[in-house]
Amino acid sequence: MILIIRNISMLYGKDLLFIHKGFICINENGIIIDVGREDAYLDQYNFTNTKVYDGAGFLVIPGFINSHTHIADSIGKDISISSTFDEMINPVYGIKKKILNKSIKEHLKYFIRTSAISMMIKGTIHFVDFREGGPKGIELLKESIQDLPIKSVILGRIEYYFDLKKILKNKKQTEKDIDEKSDKLSKPSLESLSRVLELSDGLGLSGANENTDYALKQYKHKVKEFNKNNYLIHKKKIIAIHAAESKSTIKFSKLLTGKTEVERIINFLKPDILIHMTQANLQDLTLALHNNVGIVLCPRSNGILGNGIPDVITMLKLGFKISIGTDNIMLNSPDLLQELDYLWKVIKSQSSPKYYNSIDPKELLKMITVNPGEMFNLNSGSIQIGKCADLLFIDKYHVDLQPIHNIYSSIIHRLSYGAIKAIMINGRFINEIPY
Repeated sequence: MILIIRNISMLYGKDLLFIHKGFICINENGIIIDVGREDAYLDQYNFTNTKVYDGAGFLVIPGFINSHTHIADSIGKDISISSTFDEMINPVYGIKKKILNKSIKEHLKYFIRTSAISMMIKGTIHFVDFREGGPKGIELLKESIQDLPIKSVILGRIEYYFDLKKILKNKKQTEKDIDEKSDKLSKPSLESLSRVLELSDGLGLSGANENTDYALKQYKHKVKEFNKNNYLIHKKKIIAIHAAESKSTIKFSKLLTGKTEVERIINFLKPDILIHMTQANLQDLTLALHNNVGIVLCPRSNGILGNGIPDVITMLKLGFKISIGTDNIMLNSPDLLQELDYLWKVIKSQSSPKYYNSIDPKELLKMITVNPGEMFNLNSGSIQIGKCADLLFIDKYHVDLQPIHNIYSSIIHRLSYGAIKAIMINGRFINEIPY
């Protein structure tokens, strides 16, 4: 059975082109097989094998992709909200670590699930989670959302961190002599890492400051080896890592190693994606760009932790395709529209008149749709042939939106969730989200 939704407005393709009257044709596997303007649709299809919906009054847009979450942190919402950055989320001694270690499994599962539901209600169809807790942490997340239609990218990690004395050795090392002098991941850690890669979509590492140079190289080689040996049965595993999140992490890195976090990460880990980059300098950004590394920003998290706002204007000028995540659910609701609205307004307030209009609202919307779809190799994030029909149906006559003069800015800072009248995942309407 072919599903055709016609007479709709929509944001089409990689450029989110606005089409006033169009149609989307979806096959039984939930894949878009045709899309275009209404006048191109007429009389093309055998109506005996199709189901046709009249979508008059709806604006159809790609479902949102949340590019960075720590969903299990939901259990600690607003605990110690006034604590410092390190006090709150340091992976070794932070409050978050203590809460997760003490929490009962069933409680964690419940709050992971409720946060996933919260994301769906707010239009998120896909989320990318940094999953602590090794293989068990990954399995916990999968169990928690197994009955939900929301899609996930799970980036796991092993719980192994080096002490300062071992990391301090990196200050005197070059890439040439690293293999002989640096401290390595233990054999049990490497075995756990192999299991993490089997269960997950890749690695989501805490940061460079908790690892020796050699350990970073071990992560890189382990992923490379896994991808080479399993390319027929596994999707390529990716590597993502927090970087340049705060002034304190940058200061720590330079003090211990003589290098910035980004320098060490690019040189030894060679990741696919860097998370935060709030305090990244031009040298760091240029290095990431030349190595084809993607960037995920988490503006509200950076704001609430007092880490500042990333230099989005420079990133865009350099040519980065940026994605957005809501980060730690202890600190923020997993609300991507709030994220974009906050980022847009803060950047505008901090920009000189020369750059006041340098952030196009359409480009912001791409940061939660098209860009992460490409960055994480998802068959989602845009309305085009061959993509999954992961769609939001918005009442374009809703009181919060009318009158619409700029469709992109209206979505970013006027769209309310009451205006999202239907959610489609893999070509199927989610009529009822299970609470």
